[in-house]
Amino acid sequence: MTNIGLHQYPRMDQVIFGKPAGQALREEAERLGAKRVFLIVSRTLNTQTDEIEKIRKALGSRYADTFDGVPQHTTRASAVAATAKAAEAKADLIVAVGGGSVVDAAKIVLMCLEHNIEEESGLDGFELVSTPEGPRPGPFRAPKVRMIAIPSTLSGGEYNSGTLVTDTRRKLKQIFSHPLMMPLSIILDPEITRHTPQTLWLGSGTRAMDHGIEAVCSPKGNPLVESVCLRGLQYLYDGLLATKENPDDLEARQFCQLGSWMSAFGLQCHVPMGASHAIGHVLGGTCDVPHYLCTAVMMPSVLRYNQPVTDKAQRKIAEAWHAPETEAGDVFAQFIGRLGLPGHLSEVGVTGERFELIGRNAMLSVFTRANPRAIKGPEDIVEILQLAA
Repeated sequence: MTNIGLHQYPRMDQVIFGKPAGQALREEAERLGAKRVFLIVSRTLNTQTDEIEKIRKALGSRYADTFDGVPQHTTRASAVAATAKAAEAKADLIVAVGGGSVVDAAKIVLMCLEHNIEEESGLDGFELVSTPEGPRPGPFRAPKVRMIAIPSTLSGGEYNSGTLVTDTRRKLKQIFSHPLMMPLSIILDPEITRHTPQTLWLGSGTRAMDHGIEAVCSPKGNPLVESVCLRGLQYLYDGLLATKENPDDLEARQFCQLGSWMSAFGLQCHVPMGASHAIGHVLGGTCDVPHYLCTAVMMPSVLRYNQPVTDKAQRKIAEAWHAPETEAGDVFAQFIGRLGLPGHLSEVGVTGERFELIGRNAMLSVFTRANPRAIKGPEDIVEILQLAA
């Protein structure tokens, strides 16, 4: 029997690597004809390093202004504040320089600019919702202003057209999506990542692996996605161990960046993620667990839960990690230990009394419906959480 499938290419121009970030951004601004480049950046990079100043100088007269007030788990309040400053600067290009929260903020700012959203409540009704027919995006118009991403971590959110924004009124992280929220270009400069704290670097790398693992295990994947993601998982496995041993190894850091890019190939081509993403979003938005630690504590248990229906895929993943005779969940758990990251929910402050709430909130996620092993209700989420306790 032949397979039936579909592969969608993302709405982006290019990934640029091997050049200093400032030089590559200046060339991109010139190519796009941008005259008012607005930077949304990591506060640490802006205040404790000279990396953002180097980018400002490289842009010269094209530089408009900088916003560095994005908190962890990007909030609606920070998005509205950044939008107001970008509008005042008459921005015609948004550039995110930093980790996943900064990239998410830049994406939603595009939409806030397009719809003149000035209050947190202005985003109500635009969130992605789960329906029996599949995920339904909110009614965003195509943004006239686009963005470029220069990531300083490995989480890989820059490679897709969705964004995660936390509604602090309800302690709920929501997904917003539009094809043109995808960055036009992504610039990979390992020099910028030297300033990223080691635990954040390693943890965000495991978050990038989450994309690849769930894409390979998804029943809606395809041979191209599988091949690219498996190579990305190998790059990340080897590169993260190398940078754990020697944080100054720029070649290994670029290896990790390339691995993050490849591991995100499925997600950027709309292969749906599964339970690890669904639960991870709730752990962040509801339980305040840092996003970069969610995969470390959850993925071994998700792999074990899904193993009965993804055995073939998991064997390929274990082979990419140089352990073809070992269960993928066990290989990943051992890998987390070698990186020195937390491997259980109790280590990140999440205990059993919160499991039912996490289960209920996770059932709101579009990714829960897409998990390869059916999740019928909150009790199935609780089962996975108990494995990770």
